[in-house]
Amino acid sequence: MAMINKAVKVSEHVYWVGAIDWTIRDFHGYTTKRGSSYNAYLILADKITLIDTVKAPFKDELLSRISSLIDPQDIDYMISNHSEMDHSGCFTELVKELKPEKTYASTMGVKALANHFNFSDEIIALKTSDEVSLGNMKLSFMETRMLHWPDSMFTYLEDDNLLFSQDAFGMHLASIERFADEIDNGIIDYEAATYYANILLPYSPLVLNLLEQVKNAGLDIRIIAPDHGPIWRKDLGRILEFYQQWANQKPANKAVVLYDTMWHSTEKMARAIEEGLRGGGAKAKVMSMGAHHRSEVVYELLDAGALIAGSPTLNNNILPSMADVLTYLKGLKPKNLVGAAFGSYGWSGESPAHLNDILVEMKVELVSDPVKVKYVPDHDSLVLCYNLGQKIAEKLKEEFEDE
Repeated sequence: MAMINKAVKVSEHVYWVGAIDWTIRDFHGYTTKRGSSYNAYLILADKITLIDTVKAPFKDELLSRISSLIDPQDIDYMISNHSEMDHSGCFTELVKELKPEKTYASTMGVKALANHFNFSDEIIALKTSDEVSLGNMKLSFMETRMLHWPDSMFTYLEDDNLLFSQDAFGMHLASIERFADEIDNGIIDYEAATYYANILLPYSPLVLNLLEQVKNAGLDIRIIAPDHGPIWRKDLGRILEFYQQWANQKPANKAVVLYDTMWHSTEKMARAIEEGLRGGGAKAKVMSMGAHHRSEVVYELLDAGALIAGSPTLNNNILPSMADVLTYLKGLKPKNLVGAAFGSYGWSGESPAHLNDILVEMKVELVSDPVKVKYVPDHDSLVLCYNLGQKIAEKLKEEFEDE
C-alpha cells in the first residue's frame, strides 16, 4: 500500500522531506526517549536538489514526501552532507533508482560512501569554498571534519539564507512539529543539550573553531536545518550561544555524585557526600546507576564542575554498571572537572582504587585520596564522606573565585 506523507515548506525554495522515527530508543548507547527524525531536504531550483537521505527502512517515507511535490525522477542533483547510515542508508540505492545528473559529497564523504556501500558510481568531491550552481541559485560548502565524522560537511543556500548543518545543532526528537519555535523551550533545551553531551562533547575544541569559521565566513544565516530534530528559524543566536557555552566546558558550581550499590552502604556514603556538598554551598546531583542511564549522566556533567564516583567491591573490582558509565564518559572526554572516588567493601576493597585510576585517566583533578568504608558506614565514616563533599565544594568555590 502506498504511503501518504507530505513535504513541509521550510523556506521559499526548500522543503523538508525526511522521516520520523517514533520508536527508536537507543542510538549508539545514548537513550533517545523521544525518538528521532532523519531530515532530508529538497531544493526546488532549476536543478532540483536533494540534500541527504534517510535511514534505509524509511526510504519509502522519504519518497512519499518527495512525491507530494514532484516526481522523484525529476531530481537533478543529490548531495550527501554526512555519510553515517542514518542519513546515507538509502543514498546509493536512490542514486541507482533516480539516476540524478550529478551526486556530491565531501572529499572524505566520497571515500566513506564507497567504503560503506561498495559504491563505484562517480561522486563529485567538494571542499570548503566550493560552489555548485543550481541554475537560478547556488550552493556553497564548508567541510566540518570530525563534527562529528571525518566526512561531515555544511551546505549553504545563500538565496534562502539557509544552512544545512547535518548533525550539528540537531537533537534526537520525534515530533509532528518541524520547527523549534513550535515546541516547548524546556524540551528543546534539554534535548539539544543531551544531544551535544552524548554526540559532540569530545569534539568541543573543533566546535569552537567551527563557530569562529562560520562567523568569519560572513554568512547571513537565518535558518539552520539540521539532520535530526526540529529546524531553527527564529532566535538562532540562542542555539549558537548554547554551543559556545557547551564547547567551552566552563564548569558550574555543581557536582555529580555517581554511584551504584549492593546493600546500600555505598548509597549511604553518596548521600553523606551530597550533604557535605550542599553544606559547602555547591549544587549536587546524586545519580544511582540503578536508576539512571549513562546518557543522562553526561547531560548532567555538561554544566558540572565535579565528578565523584563510588562503587562497592565486587570480585576485586567495581560494579559492571559503574564500569559501563565510566567507559562511556571516558570516551566523551569531559574537561575541567575536579573529583574523588569512594566505596564500601567487605574484605578486599579494591573498588575505590580502581575508580581513582579511571578518574586519573579521565584527567579529573583529584582533591582527595579515595574514601573507603568496610561493610556498613558508621557515624565516623559518614563524617568522612560529609567532609569529602565539603572539600570538593570548597575547591569549586576556589575555581569560581579565581575567575
